[in-house]
Order: sequence, then C-alpha cells, then structure tokens
Amino acid sequence: MLRRSLTTLPLVFVIFFNVSGGATTLEGLVAATGPGLALAILIVIPFVWALPEIMIIGELASMLPEEGGYYRWVRRAFGDFWAFQNGWYTWLYSLVDMAIYPALLNLYLAWFVPELSPMARWLIALLMIWGAAGINLRGAFPVGRVSVAAGLLVLGAFLLVAIFAVPNMTHVPWQPFQKPGQGLSTGLAVGLSTALWNYFGWDNASTVGGEVVDAGRTYPRALAFALPLVTLSYLVPLVPALGATDWTTWREGSWPAIAAAATGPAGVVLAPLLAIAGMVSAVALFNALLMSYTRIPLALAQDRLLPAVFSRTDARGTPYVAILVSAAIYSVFVLVPFGNLVVADAIFYAAALMLEFASLVWFRVHEPQLRGPFRIPLGTTGVAALAFIPFTVFVTVIVISFHDGEYGFASAALALVAMVLGVPWYFIVRRLLRAR
Repeated sequence: MLRRSLTTLPLVFVIFFNVSGGATTLEGLVAATGPGLALAILIVIPFVWALPEIMIIGELASMLPEEGGYYRWVRRAFGDFWAFQNGWYTWLYSLVDMAIYPALLNLYLAWFVPELSPMARWLIALLMIWGAAGINLRGAFPVGRVSVAAGLLVLGAFLLVAIFAVPNMTHVPWQPFQKPGQGLSTGLAVGLSTALWNYFGWDNASTVGGEVVDAGRTYPRALAFALPLVTLSYLVPLVPALGATDWTTWREGSWPAIAAAATGPAGVVLAPLLAIAGMVSAVALFNALLMSYTRIPLALAQDRLLPAVFSRTDARGTPYVAILVSAAIYSVFVLVPFGNLVVADAIFYAAALMLEFASLVWFRVHEPQLRGPFRIPLGTTGVAALAFIPFTVFVTVIVISFHDGEYGFASAALALVAMVLGVPWYFIVRRLLRAR
C-alpha cells in the first residue's frame, strides 16, 4: 500500500535534484562558449524549453497523479506497446545519466584528495550508489527530507559565493560574449546542448505521484516553484563570479578554485565549502533520480511487462526489489565511459518526452472530460503548438551539433539501434510473461 508522504517543499527539492542540483556543472559551459553566450543561453532556454515542458507535465500530473507518472500517461493514451517503449527509452537514458553523478562526486572530492586511483574512484562511486539505495529503501519521505537538506546546503553555499564575489567584480560579466576564435554555430552547438541537459527532467518526479499528498495540486505547484529556483541557482552565482574572475581559467569541477579567486579572504572558507556542496549535490542528484527511475519497473511489473518480482513493495509501498536491482546495474555501468554518448542521452530523453507531450494532445481530443486542478489555458491546437516549441528547439540543437561536428553520427546511430531494440524486447517479454 502506497503511503502519501511527499508534500510541496520536499517535492520542490526532489524536482530540483531531478533537473539541476545547482551550478556545479556550468563551469564547462562557460569555458566552451564564453561568458556572454553562456549567460544568454541560460536565460533563453527556460522560456523555450523548460516553461512549455512544465506546463504540459503539470497538466498531465494534475489530471493523472498516479504511481508510474509519465509511463501511466502514455499507456492510457496509446496502450502497452508505446508505454513499454517510453519506459525503455527512460531506462536507456538513466544508464548514461546515473553514471555522471559518481564521476561528479569524484571531481569535487579531488579538491581534498587530488590523486585517486581508478579503483578508489569506483569504490567511492559504489559507496554513493548503495548509500542512496539505503535512503531510498526507507521510502519517499526520507528521500524528500534529504533533498531539502542538501538543496539548502548547495543553494546556501553558492549564495555566499555570490554575496562575497559582488564587491570583487572588476569587469562586465558577459564580456567577451563569445569564446575568441570560435564560430557562432560552434558556440551554439556546445552551449545549447549543455544547457538543455541542465534543464532536462521536469517529468521525472511524476513517477512517484502515488506517494505525493494531494498530487493533482501539489505537483503543478512544485513545478511552478522549481523552475525559478533552478534558473536562479544558475544565474545568481554565475554572474558575480564571472565579473570577479578570469573566465579562461574555468574548467569542469573548478567551482572551489573559482570561489577562492572571486571572494577574496572569504575564499579560504568558501572554496572547501563549494567542494563539499559539489559532492552533496552529486549525491542528492543520484538519490532523487534513483527514486524517480525505480518507479518505472514497478509500474511495468504491475502491468505484466516485467517479471512480477519488480512489483514487490514493503509496508510503505517502496519498490525494494526495483531499487536493489537498479543499484546493482548502476554499480556496473558506472565503469563505462559515457562521455561520447551525450547526444544519445538527449535522444533517449527527447523521444520519451515527445510521447508524453503527444499523450496530452490525445487526452484533449479523446478524453476532454479528463481534467485536474491545473489546466493549461489553451485549446487543443494551442497545446499542440506549445509542445512543438521544445521539440523544435531540440531538433535544432541536434542539427547544429551534427553540422558543426560536436557529435558524431555514430552516437546517434547507437541511440537509434538501442531504441529499436525495445520493439522485439516488448514482444518477447509480453509473450513470456503473459503466457504464464
């Protein structure tokens, strides 16, 4: 029996760590594009990508606040086949996505321990994975509480850097607009793809809809708070830090060094604090996403599209088998270098998301009486047009990236092959499980 324990504040921070985790991944964006272009992209993307997405996800979560979230929406609209594909794309996406956060943890740990062997980094990754699994096994409520505590620490640390950096600003933060010697298309290719990744995931927490108090109202409300929180968590520390430092020294994982350079004497304290915040953010990201991703195998098993063992839950409704199996899989896949599969990751996510967008259009046409407390104040054509905006942005980014050579066609081909494998796998699983 599911226990509804997540209220608005914990859900806001669960969504925050499903999407962002703070500014800990933006150093590479600035280094790759230049300060002005990075800031411009981070300001524009919320309007053309995140805002349409959260409005559509908000209406879906409001009308169908069920455990399994987006999988349930697609299943109701298009049936088992497309629901299974939606879950398959999400699982493929999670394999790449969840391998990033242990690496991020080790990146910030290097501030304190610069030399770690590959084995030591893997053992630290295992500690992180199974620590998050332990928290998840206790239910959604502890995950929510950990997310709130981690979010306050991360946001507080970056806010302190912003406050102490302001008096040390010596130049305009957005100059130069672009990295010298780089064409605009190159900067856009790198910047847009990176920024999109930093705004992925607004639908993830919908999978715990059955564990949210008054989910039909709470999820849209939490999305409305989470979007400005995510956007400000990027821009508030980024602007003064850029104005107080030499942006050409920025690299992935360099926030502690940036804090030391930007905040003067306070940097002695703020640099290690930022390193700790980076590690906490990585753990909280993994923890919140583990909760979101493991509700999909639970829902699939309940519909006899995965072995019934995945539907086992404890007294709180926590899918302990799905959590343990997922943690074991991630423990292996964290060893795989996924750096060249960023575009595949984006394709998996976008494919799943477009099925969800199509579901809302389907409901508007075929089940107009299906309504929740939140509804986009547009007709069916308007909703379809709204969904078309992020789709256009995504396709544009992929086209620019291929044209500019940022990504190879091999990554896209690998993504498409992996996605197509979901078709025979569906029929195999369906025949094996439903013949019993």
